[in-house]
Amino acid sequence: MRILLAQPRGFCAGVVRAIEIVERSLQKFGAPVYVRHEIVHNRHVVEDLQRKGAIFVEDLAEVPDGAVTVFSAHGVPQSVVDEAERRGLPVLDATCPLVSKVHAQGRQYVARGRTLVLIGHAGHPEVEGTLGQVGAPVHLVASAEDVARLALPADAPLAYITQTTLSVDDTRGVIAALEARFSDLQGPSVSDICYATQHRQSAVRELCAEVDLLLVVGGRNSSNSNRLREIGVELGLPSHLIADASELDPGWLSGVRTVGLTAGASAPEHLVLDVIGALRRYGGAEVTQMNGIHEDVEFRLPPELRTIETPAPVLPPAVKPVQ
Repeated sequence: MRILLAQPRGFCAGVVRAIEIVERSLQKFGAPVYVRHEIVHNRHVVEDLQRKGAIFVEDLAEVPDGAVTVFSAHGVPQSVVDEAERRGLPVLDATCPLVSKVHAQGRQYVARGRTLVLIGHAGHPEVEGTLGQVGAPVHLVASAEDVARLALPADAPLAYITQTTLSVDDTRGVIAALEARFSDLQGPSVSDICYATQHRQSAVRELCAEVDLLLVVGGRNSSNSNRLREIGVELGLPSHLIADASELDPGWLSGVRTVGLTAGASAPEHLVLDVIGALRRYGGAEVTQMNGIHEDVEFRLPPELRTIETPAPVLPPAVKPVQ
């Protein structure tokens, strides 16, 4: 049985930055450091940081006065920022810069007098943060059907922004519905869509053309990980989202000659390596990696953390690329 890895997969620059902010905060200020919401949507990452002294909360009311507080990569509503300032909490903002960019775009469209539409999933923490950052009413849509239900005139000056964990492919149908219904519509360019989401989805589409089974390593509450599995299903492949190697069902491997393996943007590479080890115990042999985009994006840390040294990451062993 052959194991074929998607490229790219796993951590994106926004996730790397967010985790590093928590780790460096613990080094500089000592435990505990309070983090509003899971820093990223991966249980293993969260549990590792908890062991180091991070405490995860859903409400700033759970944070003691004066405690170092980190905002998660998903971003927070302005009301949370205001509450932290009112209480004088020392805050380190781990919001992904691409999410912050969406917030800024939304405010700019509103300032120009446009009604704002957000393409995203209700209840997702990034969406909740964006809805609370714009400073004006926002219409949330997730489908063409939602667009049809918008109680807005066809000539209303509209603008749209998108949840970063949705790719160009995910939003294409909704944007087309907006363009068909509204005559005065503006939106960000394709280049403003989160690079990591698009790259990982494109890689999975290429991977699925070569494999008999798709495994996605990622958290159940990870939007981008769930979407990777859904792409496999859409392409007619047996596809499974697993948190780690313990969730691998050997029954899935019956008759499979090539397993495709990828990971969501919040899943660490060591979990992928553990799955590879489990697959080898069930008959997996050669491990190869698809040729794909090499991501070299890095996001700057907050100034107060830039001089703190952190251990170098343990890199995975070299994997033979697909020729």
